[in-house]
Formats: sequence, C-alpha cells, structure tokens
Amino acid sequence: MTQDLLTEHQTRVAQRVLDEEAAHRWHLVVSLTGAHAYGFPSPDSDLDLKCVHVTPTSHLFQLEPRPSAPTERLEIVEGVEVDYSSNELGAVLTGVLQGNGNYLERLLGAHPLRGSSELEALRPLVRGVLSRRLHRHYRGFAQSQAREWEKTGFRSAKKLLYVLRTALTGTHALLTGEVEADLTVLMDRYGFAEAGELIRWKRRGERSELSEALSLSWRDKVGRALEQLDAARERSVLPEEPREGGALEAWLLELRRSRW
Repeated sequence: MTQDLLTEHQTRVAQRVLDEEAAHRWHLVVSLTGAHAYGFPSPDSDLDLKCVHVTPTSHLFQLEPRPSAPTERLEIVEGVEVDYSSNELGAVLTGVLQGNGNYLERLLGAHPLRGSSELEALRPLVRGVLSRRLHRHYRGFAQSQAREWEKTGFRSAKKLLYVLRTALTGTHALLTGEVEADLTVLMDRYGFAEAGELIRWKRRGERSELSEALSLSWRDKVGRALEQLDAARERSVLPEEPREGGALEAWLLELRRSRW
C-alpha cells in the first residue's frame, strides 16, 4: 500500500496539502513519486506529489483565461518538505503519446495517493498506446542524471541511484510493456543486485556520499545500465509508434463532455 511508504506524519501532511490543492482543481490522480516510490527514501527525503488534473471544458473555450492558482508548490509543511505539481490532462495525454515517462508513471504508477473511477478507465487505454518512443525519454533522462553524478565527483549516492532507476524502469517498460519505478523490484532481475549497497548508503541521508572505492567500482557499471536500455529498445515488445490512439482520444472527448 502507498500509505505504508510514509510515516503517519508525512501522510497527514500530504493529505493536508492535497485537500488545499483540491479546492483549486479536480485531480484525476495524485501519485507519490521520488525516492519514496523508487525504493530508496532517506529520513530527509521530500514528498514528491505529482498530479494530473482536469480543467472544466468550458474554461478551455474562454476568450479571456480566468486567473488560476499556481500548479506548483514547494515548501516546508510541519517540518516536511513537499514538492507538489500538477499538469492538465490534455497536455499529459499528448506527452503519453510522445513517450513521456514522467506522465506515464503518474498514470500507471503503483503508488497513487488519490485516484478516481476515471483513472481506472483510462489506464488500459494508456497501456494501449505505449511505444518505443519512451526509449528516448528514459535514455535522455538517465544520461542527464549520469552527467549530474559526474559533477559530484561520482560521489552522490542519490544521483547514481537515479541513473539506475531511470535506466531500469525504461528497460523494463520496453521489454514487458509494464511501468515499474521501484529500483528494489528491478535491480535483481536486470543484473544489478549490488545496488542494494548503494541504497543502504542513500538511506543515511539525501546528501550521502559514496566511498571512493564504491564510487570507482560503479563508474563502468553505469555504462552497462545504459547499454542494457539501448538493447531493450531493439528487443522491445512495444511497437515503433503508438497504436489505438483513437480510443484514447474518444475517451478524452467523452470526459470533456461530462466535465463541462
């Protein structure tokens, strides 16, 4: 259960923030992401709350856009750092067709804090449009995180874990058509069981640094994770381009009609 990933205090803070934001927009889904969802939280990890909301259809046709509350929020609430952001459904589904892993993980991820009946109807349609386009997203993000790890002198446990998490999530999605963001679920399956030691280092704190010996041992292994991701694209069970986009569009139009 998603709630089991958080302390009681973190859960109360998350619900308080979401209640406040729900006064401004209707959430199709609120997903817990970040270190808590990826399997390597530390005591000082923030709460990453990534959402998809639906704007009333009538508002989309207004000549003068009405003022709206900010859809991003980063603050300390009762001692807990909260990183909340929400994107409108139309942009999210466009991103899904393009292979945007961030949006796919919000809609198909294993840790929704809040959902809806509409989300349950949407999920199989999203799975139906998955394609090899997602390789570009996961490859690009993993590569950027690898550069960030290098900037720390190859010492940041967090940056290294983000490289591995991203690469293995992409690999798994390409080979199985399933979205799994938890590194602890993926690492044994894809030959990175030794990442458990990295996770133990990271759980000491967000800024935990690896020993020099551990850092050196992982520099070549990172390349192997990226190579595995590239190989997964060639062996993917997914089509080159999205299919069944018509069903997804029909669902969106019906939702727009129902939420005028």
